[in-house]
Amino acid sequence: MVRTEELRRLSLAALRILGVAGAYYAGAWFGLQKEVIRADATGISPLWPSTGIAVAALLLLGAGVWPGITLGAFANITTLGTMDGVQLVVLAANTLGPVCSLLLLRRVGFRTELDRLRDAVALVFLGGLAGMLVSATTGSLILLTSGELPVGFWTAWLAWWTGDAMGVLLVTPFLLLLSRLRLPLRFHRWAEASALVVTAAVVTRLATVTPFTLLFLVFPVLIWAALRFHLAGSAPFALLVSLRAVWETTSPTGAFAHHTLLERMISIQAFNGSLALTSLLLTATVTEQKNIHMKIEEACETLAEVVDQLAPGEWTKLRLRNRDREWERDREWEWEREKRGL
Repeated sequence: MVRTEELRRLSLAALRILGVAGAYYAGAWFGLQKEVIRADATGISPLWPSTGIAVAALLLLGAGVWPGITLGAFANITTLGTMDGVQLVVLAANTLGPVCSLLLLRRVGFRTELDRLRDAVALVFLGGLAGMLVSATTGSLILLTSGELPVGFWTAWLAWWTGDAMGVLLVTPFLLLLSRLRLPLRFHRWAEASALVVTAAVVTRLATVTPFTLLFLVFPVLIWAALRFHLAGSAPFALLVSLRAVWETTSPTGAFAHHTLLERMISIQAFNGSLALTSLLLTATVTEQKNIHMKIEEACETLAEVVDQLAPGEWTKLRLRNRDREWERDREWEWEREKRGL
């Protein structure tokens, strides 16, 4: 019986690792559709979903699934070219980046619910920007020293860091949201949600394809999504806008075609960073305030029950007395308005 249970546990762990590997490879394939730099068997994209998938997997499934990241990265590298010493270092960097993000997030007590402002700040600055320095710096340096880098070091480093960091800031919150969804979905604001989806589609299209600088138009919609629907609204919208922006900046005929590669990477990093930061911080702040309000209401209800137990009926009398006072104040206010002819 013990052996069967252990075999079952190992089989489940293996399936999780293979699942992470498959998801990582799928994210890498998607990211390579808009790669901006190719160095031998290494492709660099301004949005690398695989890092977001890796960090989300480590947060939800535990550090034990890290071999899945390595397997997924290995499959991606062997698809693009041959595995050699340089690619082994790149493989290690792709694994170490998400693991470092996990360790940094655990250090500050990160919670996957993203219902506190400190969690949003930690994911942005520790999980995304700081953790991904490891993979971007290591990978760019080894490609530079091997002579396989077709562009300048800082251009390659910025593109690599941008892609990895944006993968964490945009894909990880979306996956953390999906992990909490339970069927059947219970939702009562379908009309507003439908209006938000239509508005988001129109504004995103308008903001990203026009030759004018109209990217700022997405922020009012993002604020609407965060205030009314919290992470369920802001995370998908931020990911959608980022995908459209990346598509436009990497297109040879897009609105950014007249910029150099370095200028495009700086622009997309600044925009996507602002987008992710606004989405996460605003959503976390609203959710935190809502939770505080609910706790205050629960404390008031508990206090009311205690008062009613100590002095039966007194709490009811007090509420009725307060209601009568409010009614009297409203009547006096109406009389004053009538006297003034308002």
